[in-house]
Amino acid sequence: MKTPRELKVTPIRNGTVIDHITANKALHVLKILNLPSQETAVTIGMNVKSSQMGAKDIVKIEGRELESAEVDKIALIAPQATINIIRDYEIVTKGKVKLLETISGIIRCANPNCITNTEEPVDSLFYVTSQEPLVVRCYFCERAMDQAEIENQFGPL
Repeated sequence: MKTPRELKVTPIRNGTVIDHITANKALHVLKILNLPSQETAVTIGMNVKSSQMGAKDIVKIEGRELESAEVDKIALIAPQATINIIRDYEIVTKGKVKLLETISGIIRCANPNCITNTEEPVDSLFYVTSQEPLVVRCYFCERAMDQAEIENQFGPL
């Protein structure tokens, strides 16, 4: 009887591993990060078995460490994600994304009449009213937006 061969993904020398992404959301994360690009190698695992989540996605980004603004965006799509910074094949920093209580300038209000969607120089500002399911409310017009509306902010896949 043949023993199944286990296929492993090559570890990255330097870069970022985004783990515990909600299943089927890895492509949204890539969209937020403007990946893939010609300069950056990316490895994606989708619907990977997970004892904690049942199924999850994983994204490995070679040669790039995420900025805090990028991590804030990922928290909107994958609030359970963990970010691992890799240097010389070792995890040097590991942390969970944190959904902020207020979100400023990352997403737009879906209300076309909101002051943030006019010629006025006003940045959008939202309060998180529910984390599970994710719901945010505009500070200015009080329009509520759910997870699907937030994901649409980042454009089609």
